[in-house]
Amino acid sequence: MRIPPGRQQVVLSALLLDAGRVVSTDSLVDAIWDEDPPGTARTQVQICISRLRKSLASTGAVLVTRPPGYLLQADADAIDVRRCERLAAEAEVVIREGRDAEAAVLLRKATGLWRGATLSGVSSRSLGTKATRLDESRISLIETYLDLELGLGLHHGLIGEITALVEDFPLRERLRGQLMVALYRSGRQAEALETYRRGRDLLIDELGLEPGGELRSLESAILSADPSLLGRIRTPDPGASLVSTPSTAPVRTGVARPRSEKAVDDPGSSPAGIEARPRQLPADTADFVGRSEWIKAVESTLTVPERGHAVGVAVVIGRPGVGKSAMAVHVAHRLGEERFPDGQLYCDLRGSRDQPTETADALARFLRALGIPGQAVPEGRDERAEMYRSLLSDRRVLVVLDDARSERQVEDLLPGSSGCGVIVTSRARLTGVPGAVLAELDVLEKGPSLDLLRRIVGPDRVDGEPAAAEALVRSVGRLPLALRIVAARLAARPHWSLASMVNRLSDERHRLDELTHGELGVRASLSLTYDGMDALTRRTLRLFALTEGASQPGWVAGALLDDRRLYPSDLLEPLVDAQMLDVTGIDPGGDPRYRYHDIIRLFARERLLEQETESDRAEATVRLVGGWLGLVDEANRRIHGGDYLLLHGEGSRWRPPRRLVERVLVDPMDWLEGEQDNLYAAVDIAAAAGLDELCWDLAVSLLTLFGRRCHTDEWAAANRSAMEAVRAADNRRGIAALTFSYGCLYLDQRRNDEAELAMTTALEAFTGLDDTLGRAKCLRELAHLANMGGDRRRALEYCERAHTGFESIGDIAGMGRALLLSGHLYMSLGEEERGMDCLLRAREYAETTGDPRSRAQVMRRLGQYALLRGEHKEAFGILSESFELVRELRDPIGEGYLLHDLGRVSGSLGRTDEARGFLGRSLAVREQIRDREGRAEVGLDLARLLAGLGEREQAIELAEQAAGVFSERGSKRELAEAEEIIGTLRPRAPRGRSSG
Repeated sequence: MRIPPGRQQVVLSALLLDAGRVVSTDSLVDAIWDEDPPGTARTQVQICISRLRKSLASTGAVLVTRPPGYLLQADADAIDVRRCERLAAEAEVVIREGRDAEAAVLLRKATGLWRGATLSGVSSRSLGTKATRLDESRISLIETYLDLELGLGLHHGLIGEITALVEDFPLRERLRGQLMVALYRSGRQAEALETYRRGRDLLIDELGLEPGGELRSLESAILSADPSLLGRIRTPDPGASLVSTPSTAPVRTGVARPRSEKAVDDPGSSPAGIEARPRQLPADTADFVGRSEWIKAVESTLTVPERGHAVGVAVVIGRPGVGKSAMAVHVAHRLGEERFPDGQLYCDLRGSRDQPTETADALARFLRALGIPGQAVPEGRDERAEMYRSLLSDRRVLVVLDDARSERQVEDLLPGSSGCGVIVTSRARLTGVPGAVLAELDVLEKGPSLDLLRRIVGPDRVDGEPAAAEALVRSVGRLPLALRIVAARLAARPHWSLASMVNRLSDERHRLDELTHGELGVRASLSLTYDGMDALTRRTLRLFALTEGASQPGWVAGALLDDRRLYPSDLLEPLVDAQMLDVTGIDPGGDPRYRYHDIIRLFARERLLEQETESDRAEATVRLVGGWLGLVDEANRRIHGGDYLLLHGEGSRWRPPRRLVERVLVDPMDWLEGEQDNLYAAVDIAAAAGLDELCWDLAVSLLTLFGRRCHTDEWAAANRSAMEAVRAADNRRGIAALTFSYGCLYLDQRRNDEAELAMTTALEAFTGLDDTLGRAKCLRELAHLANMGGDRRRALEYCERAHTGFESIGDIAGMGRALLLSGHLYMSLGEEERGMDCLLRAREYAETTGDPRSRAQVMRRLGQYALLRGEHKEAFGILSESFELVRELRDPIGEGYLLHDLGRVSGSLGRTDEARGFLGRSLAVREQIRDREGRAEVGLDLARLLAGLGEREQAIELAEQAAGVFSERGSKRELAEAEEIIGTLRPRAPRGRSSG
């Protein structure tokens, strides 16, 4: 459920904060507008409530009208505020019973309900006060569970969390004291005292105050090494597990087992006297930047004390070149001597190579590093693993396993004791490593990317060309390996500008050639992963490079490979596992969305051109575009109630599995809107490939989306792209169809002369092709143009010819559209009986097709004529029902028209405040869709209303704006009305006296 920002979010927030209690309408008005509500405030609150009821319908929550306002009824556990209160109350009971670990878990759950500041993004002064109180409650609960966990002896694992909290709330002395205690108990006395001094300086600078007595006493106790600071460490209840979760990755915690004495006589341990302390880590990266959250997550996994007897294992995964190995080595050096004084083991498992390191070979290397002579290393892998675990059972050793291929390769290399830690890096998603916590590394953020550039190239060069530096970072997609290569090339060539490097990278065909320096190369790194894939996965990677757009649904892979399996996304999942493809989210049907990183896309396109024949690429492109076109066809059929009003070409369609189609087209209009980027891209792909028939067919099939959602810029772009393709192929029907599409676009933009020329040209073309549907569609739009030009008889003639054409091919939606306009024309000419007959028949056709937009259009006309007959209340009811239909369809053009109609009816009923509200909203919609003439028409009616209310200045302003538009368009009658309002309201200068 998504609630749009603005008033609806404010109203829902107010109701949620007081769920179960009546919130008065006045309170809601104050929450939205503070101290300056408009005259229509209560009406607008009612509108918000109505919309919220629809949004909440599927949640189980109920909005009840109960004087003097509204009551939200919902399950308490469905509301975060109430759930937090319940968990906090349970924690109080558990604390009284002495179960501190369980209480801490409850309080963490309570505070974990927050996802940022309370009511973040909701702008309301009155609600802001309540939000501040809730935020204060949250930090108090956090301080309480930290006290409990410090009492449980969990100080080591809390340092990072409390440090971050102190940075966020630097003036809270309780938090600062907790950090001092945690540091002191962890043997970091100097840092504890420095924490106090920084806090004291801040308090003096900010508030002019010394720290409170409790914090000063704590400093004195640390200075004197007061034994009471160590406290009484309580043992956690069996089974209780406190979890601290950074924002980037889940991290396990637990109680660390103290290191035992050497088990010299233990069978399987190393020979007496051996004290080998391996130091196998590669050198740390001197210019390492960023990754602080990932580093914190990995370090917490390896060092927190709640693991019991389990070894801490962090698995760092990510795409090639993202910096997994560099981060693993960096963290290992940071922890090194302090946390793992008995040594650090390192092995490159070569998982992305043709021949990965055998586990038995890695074990032999580790055993020798731990002091076992070569001749004493057992032959079998199992025996080596047993000896390895025995040697590490009483040591604190960090093991780094770089570039692992699979869980099986890693399992026997895991120590068995909690004193050790393991970092694994992999391009594969190793979710099956026992007890492991995954940290998925992504590309660098913009800031760290620029920092890396500065460190390698030099700050003067980077800061001297800031725009080029940012462009350079963007051009390599912030991929660390690629960025490091670019930086190294620039460092080696001080006479090159950053802008020149950007220029070299601008040609995608040669970008991978530029991303090579010495032994570093992005192409080589990606090739290692690519070569390790099976043939089907490699081909999927290649063909998927034919797609464009921000993200792709999984069925696209089925189309590209002509694979009609029920779950075509299964073709892409191996690429996700290999970190060559990203999952960007889940679509409304519940299926994943996929995309390439830019650099990987370039690599895939290289392989596409090298390893797929031209005919294979062409056939895959036909299936790709044909798949989109087939789904658009089905979406249109569901929207229009059948295969009506749609011009089709002869391009082949590719049909995804039926069950998949049913899932994605639950709401066909929403699907068209959600996939618009891919649909526009498919038009361009077809044009570039010379697929003129598919290209025009898809472009024209998108008229439903273009027209109903006002995507005029995209409409024009799709027409241009498709028209180039059909003209190059001399495709006469495609040219006719796109000329018609241009005519519809010009009509939407009120460029009537251009629209009439386009429609006339298309009509001639369709007549020459003997295309009945195309001809009927053109006649219907020419009728509309004739009506707008005041020639109603000519418009009726066009309508009758259009109706005959539609009737001859059984297109009932087209017949309905022709009758709708005919009914309006007859009514305008005073032939009410014939007009009503046409409208009622049009309504029958609309109900037959089930298209709610057609029903709304017919009802609008019926409401207008009820208004003309003086049946104002009936008109208001009909128009209101029509408005609800177009609002549900999210049709801004229809909303603008109907709000205007409702404003007129309300004015006729004497409801001036309501009329003002409707007209104001209609004006806003017309501005939003950039309909200047429509805005002028609404503005004229609103100016007339405001003049009657005595609001002269605003009425004059609206009338002047309308007059300017009417003058441009040659609308004489409307211009005269606007000038009359201006002349009536504008004060005349006083007549001067004669001096004669």
